[in-house]
Amino acid sequence: MSTIYHRVAGSSVHRLAAISDGIFAVAMTLLVLDLHVPELGRLRSGQPLWAPGSLHGEGQLLHALLPLASRLGVYLLGFLTLGMFWLGQQAQLDHFARSDRQLTWLHLAFLGGISLMPFSTALLAEYEAYRVALLVYWLHLLVLGLLLLASLRYARDAGLVRADAPDGLVEAARRRIVVAQLLYVGVVLLGVVSTYLSVALLVLLQLNSAVAPKVRPLNRF
Repeated sequence: MSTIYHRVAGSSVHRLAAISDGIFAVAMTLLVLDLHVPELGRLRSGQPLWAPGSLHGEGQLLHALLPLASRLGVYLLGFLTLGMFWLGQQAQLDHFARSDRQLTWLHLAFLGGISLMPFSTALLAEYEAYRVALLVYWLHLLVLGLLLLASLRYARDAGLVRADAPDGLVEAARRRIVVAQLLYVGVVLLGVVSTYLSVALLVLLQLNSAVAPKVRPLNRF
């Protein structure tokens, strides 16, 4: 019975990675469903630009597309955020020798939060000018970060980290999570001045995380 348990515990890390891939893929796909093609009825098309009414129709379509710019920015933010958390979770799972019931549920709770990301992203896209929407989005990021941190600390204390894991891996990952969350707090506080500024800075933070430049202090988060 013990042998069977250890075999299942060891394979559960791979199973967590597999279900994680599926949930992240679905969440990333759902993000784009919030982008809708403008409905303008029938526009005169296929005519030379100098034809009567041709430029008017082009202008109508361009004017209708402009409001989508901010939604595209929030979509980019959501996609980068999901990508960042996917990389963070996969990095943890790659260095776990095995899992147990508690660690598995921590990661399932994390994936449950990930599945809600399309909602909080859509809320922010729809009400980008409202601080409540920004606060909800930040609280979502905070919960996800705390779950990853809890998983890391539990795995370390329970001896679930692989013996060949690099020295200081746990501390480095913990520092990265804490620094990122502190930066999120600072960015959200700027929402008192402008929520648009906060969203723009959040996009820049996630881009920095995705590019991972080897320049201090940008390589700290």
